[in-house]
Amino acid sequence: MAALPRRLHGTVKQPPAVDPLARFSEPTRAWFSEAFAEPTQAQLLGWEAISAGRHTLLHAPTGSGKTLAAFLWCLDRCFSDPRPRPGSQPGVGRKRGTTPPGSVRILYISPLKALAYDVERNLRAPLAGIRRTAQRSQVELPEVRVASRTGDTPADARRALAKDPPEILVTTPESLYLLLTSQAREVLRGVEHVIVDEVHALAPTKRGTHLALSLERLETLITAAGHPAPQRIGLSATQRPLSAIAAYLGGVGPDREVTIADAGARKALDLKVVVPVEDMSRLGELIDPDEQPGGPAAAPEARRSIWPAIYPELLELIRSHRSTLVFVNSRRLAERMANRLNELAGEELVRAHHGSIAREQRLEIEESLKAGRLPALVATSSLELGIDMGAIDLVVQIEAPPSVAAGLQRIGRAGHRVGEPSTGIIFPKYRGDLLEAAVVTERMLAGAIEETRVASSTCSPAATRPMSSLSCVLASSGTEAPTKSSRATTLESWPSRREAPSRTGACSASSSRTMGRGAAAGAWASSTRKWSTRAASGRPSCSAPRPGGSRRSSLTG
Repeated sequence: MAALPRRLHGTVKQPPAVDPLARFSEPTRAWFSEAFAEPTQAQLLGWEAISAGRHTLLHAPTGSGKTLAAFLWCLDRCFSDPRPRPGSQPGVGRKRGTTPPGSVRILYISPLKALAYDVERNLRAPLAGIRRTAQRSQVELPEVRVASRTGDTPADARRALAKDPPEILVTTPESLYLLLTSQAREVLRGVEHVIVDEVHALAPTKRGTHLALSLERLETLITAAGHPAPQRIGLSATQRPLSAIAAYLGGVGPDREVTIADAGARKALDLKVVVPVEDMSRLGELIDPDEQPGGPAAAPEARRSIWPAIYPELLELIRSHRSTLVFVNSRRLAERMANRLNELAGEELVRAHHGSIAREQRLEIEESLKAGRLPALVATSSLELGIDMGAIDLVVQIEAPPSVAAGLQRIGRAGHRVGEPSTGIIFPKYRGDLLEAAVVTERMLAGAIEETRVASSTCSPAATRPMSSLSCVLASSGTEAPTKSSRATTLESWPSRREAPSRTGACSASSSRTMGRGAAAGAWASSTRKWSTRAASGRPSCSAPRPGGSRRSSLTG
């Protein structure tokens, strides 16, 4: 596979000398000046590139105001350059080259549903503030609405969105794919700005590859209607190198150069690795029956554990801080730890937060923590990314973070405001974990995060795939089940099964039915049959031999 293309317009590290708010309309300038003392470095650099209409990757630490930096210019355009709504001007928007009335103008893509709801809620403050400022100056502004479309959105809300779309739509990669696949994609034909938050968390994953395809489909939808391609804005806090993330954000095609607005000064960290027991080498040993708290008959096979030492110390930390966020690496541990802490406290001090809880319960938990009614949360990676959880004093990590980048994201939830240091404590669970926690902590303090590796197939057009891809697919269609390595090679070489008929012709469905004598082979054959169709007359086809015959696949035309 070809390497990712380097598509950089340049890197901006110094803000312009002119007034940074001069580019905005008067109501927006007045609101920002009243709400904030001055723009942050991330906002200064971001506005310079975004207002020029360039694709932009904004790199800034957690709590630097980069989300507002991405949105403010787009919001200002919605106020100063409004678009008609359906029914207001019949027939407007049907001609090629005009924006459809009522279409979404700003599309925000979040990797987490919790972050999507948080951004939707936080956008209401600048929208209402700018409108109030304009009313004082007797300036009438058009209505700018914001709505979300995720897996939790009710069916009636989805239908209302398709009939009367908002100006700002907050969604996730999976919901964007569903929108583009349904009739509701018509509301996206007028999108002008696409904001991809926490892009570093998506780029190296399968979700990132899928999102890259959805962004290309979105751009094709918009340009086919005669509109200019949307501006792409990526937000990120922890990644290396920036050029790889910028190339992923820009994608493949003409005019895809990405400007990097680098405000990535490291945030101040106050980190500790705490071992709550005197000797970690004895963990896991059998406890002498006479030393057990419950007596000899309580648990004859009881072993030494670190948890009886962690829980009291953790409870003391929660009670000595206003708001504490505890991160664990599994949902089961989150539930178990929250229950145990509440038992020790004799009251409900802690709630569990993870991706499996219902939307209503999740929102209630988040609001309780932000309002100060809930002293602590035990969470998984569901709260790792840019969600603003309010004035969190302390972040506790149980077990070493899964990576340096994840550790920075999690500890960065504390002091999630401009200029505030982030305070964190890491509790290792065993001796090997202590070594890993020490190394991760040292690298976090040095800012030495892991290198982000974006799959090369993300930006490789289908036409450039080598013929070895065909060989891998044909080799896996024999009478025996393919090995794990051959299956992995096939998926890496041919990530989109829908592309196979256009490259090789059609594969015979009848031949694939004869492949599965064993259970494993049958399962692989059924997955292959999803994109197989009968060979049309005069077109190439691939066929697999029947069991007992030659295992060598043949290509016939």
